[in-house]
Amino acid sequence: MKELIFKYKAVIKFIFTFLLVYSILTGGYKLYLQYSTGEKFYPDYMTHLVAKQSKELLNTFGYNAQVLPHPDEASMKLIINKKYVARVIEGCNSISVIILFISFIIAFSGTFKTTLFYILAGSVLIYAANLVRVVILSVGLYHYPWRKDILHSVIFPAIIYGMVCLLWVIWVNKFSNIKKVHDA
Repeated sequence: MKELIFKYKAVIKFIFTFLLVYSILTGGYKLYLQYSTGEKFYPDYMTHLVAKQSKELLNTFGYNAQVLPHPDEASMKLIINKKYVARVIEGCNSISVIILFISFIIAFSGTFKTTLFYILAGSVLIYAANLVRVVILSVGLYHYPWRKDILHSVIFPAIIYGMVCLLWVIWVNKFSNIKKVHDA
């Protein structure tokens, strides 16, 4: 048994670190959600921010977009040219995906400075890609409402999770300590 643990020490360390970081960040995020709901930034600050920034991007692209608090659920209604096309819920704010990204990067950490920089840069890229995703999804729903299922179930995950996987591959191949272990 000791031999197996020693042989797979790196794998065990990765799994333990990933689960620990993921649990801590997810717990912190749940606390944030529990205590951040309010009238000023409904339903929570990050979801509200994503909705407002999506509206601004849509307006930049020539659409007349509005966001309004949903009266019946914790979400923001996204309206394009007076047509209600989507709702921005907590799951649309990319924080859960960023937590997953950060957990993986820390579990495959490199130097402190490189890890911190990559986490910050990657989180900003994921957040920006998510805004673009919300805008593309909204425009798609405005023009092609009958394509709702493929837009939300295929294109939406492909954009955000594709970005995360690409960032992970770059991290493991260029910056993490795992490469140094195998080269030695």
